[in-house]
Amino acid sequence: MSTRRPLLASSAALLLLGGCATGPAYRQPDLSLPTTFTTSEAVAARTAPEASVDLVEWWHSFNDPLLTSLIERAVAQNLDLKQAEARVLQARAALRFSNAEMLPTGAASGQAGINYQSLETPIGQVASAFPGFDRSTGAYEAGLSASWEIDLFGGNDAARDAARADWQASEAGAVAARLAVIAQTADTYVTIRALQERLAIVRAQEAVQANLVRLVALQFERGVAAELQLRQAEGALGQVRAAIPALENQLDTAMNALDVLLGLLPGTTRAELSAPQPIPTPPAITTAGGPAALMRRRPDIIAAERSLAASNARIGAATAEYYPKFSLNGLIGTAATTSGALFGGNAVQGSGFLGLRWRLFDFGRIDAEIKLAEGRNAEALAAYRQTVLRASEDVENALSLLLRQEAQAEALSAAEASLARAQTSSEAAYNAGFVSLIEVLDADRRLLETRDGLVQARAGASRGAIAAFRALGGGWEGAGALAGG
Repeated sequence: MSTRRPLLASSAALLLLGGCATGPAYRQPDLSLPTTFTTSEAVAARTAPEASVDLVEWWHSFNDPLLTSLIERAVAQNLDLKQAEARVLQARAALRFSNAEMLPTGAASGQAGINYQSLETPIGQVASAFPGFDRSTGAYEAGLSASWEIDLFGGNDAARDAARADWQASEAGAVAARLAVIAQTADTYVTIRALQERLAIVRAQEAVQANLVRLVALQFERGVAAELQLRQAEGALGQVRAAIPALENQLDTAMNALDVLLGLLPGTTRAELSAPQPIPTPPAITTAGGPAALMRRRPDIIAAERSLAASNARIGAATAEYYPKFSLNGLIGTAATTSGALFGGNAVQGSGFLGLRWRLFDFGRIDAEIKLAEGRNAEALAAYRQTVLRASEDVENALSLLLRQEAQAEALSAAEASLARAQTSSEAAYNAGFVSLIEVLDADRRLLETRDGLVQARAGASRGAIAAFRALGGGWEGAGALAGG
């Protein structure tokens, strides 16, 4: 009894220590967030609340069937999404491996062999002297073995928790990639429509300038206009024409980018997009729920939080290395020298034992592993907080872009109407001889710049709306849609 008591006491102490050896309990960090975004009131004022659209499939609210079709194709075919989905499968496999580590392992084995003894070896020479010596001997074995590492101090359990959190983070990352592809597809589509409209404006202005050159050239031939006026008109026409190749290049680049987003070779959808269409109008947007709702909808925030949870669990896995690891091992089977006797009662054999592995003289390395895990956890915490800040910044910037571009478009629309009347008046005054050609060209230039700026402002507003939907986490059901979430 005197020898058993210290053993029982030490075992009890180890169990008590094991209860606190699994590392720190994980708690999602508390963040101080405002109740609303700074632009919430202005966003709510731009449209009636009942006009708000569903965040899950926000692209339908642009009322553009081709845009909807392109987004559906991008979600089905985009190769970045295929890579993200493959990463989810890898993380899922790692979780299954961690689950398997908690269970016993077993194996079946068997072997049959024949040994033919040489008579020229010392063993053969001695053995051959005995009566009945048989140079040929057989060996037959069959058995089942099992082993189980007892997770007494929670190391394997912590590793499993880390693998589960990694899997959830990879799922959230795949959702984030999906939302990015949707937003990039919509943004590129708006860019294409804006470039087509800008090209139409420049080409219409080219026709106006070319007509003016013909008029001045005719006047020059009749001696009514000076050569300076003709050269000024030709120079203005050349400047307008020079803008066309640059816009065409931008349009080619945007169309190629859209094809790649759809997982297609550049040029595949060009015929489908060749007919110009109006720039999609920005729909209503709601910021209901504020930053708190953002925490539940932004997949990158969810991924960062799950990565933080995984790093916390790995502290526990590292801490568990301080304590011994116990394992149970067993074997049952049969062995005989002839196949006929292999399954007889006398051939049965078995063994069982309790194993112990303890890194007694490796505590310095374990300390370093724990410090490494704690450092990674601190890094993950900072990354999580930074992700939340970046997400809020994305929303504020996108909503500001939407509001400012809409205000700019409204101002430019009024300016365009005035400048169009000024252009008409200047042409009439020039033909009547009341103003110089310079004034006509200046009126044309101002109208061209204003119309081009108006198109860019309208496109900027639509792109701002797309960025806002993406920043608000639009495009999926939310955190509850994740496996295990």
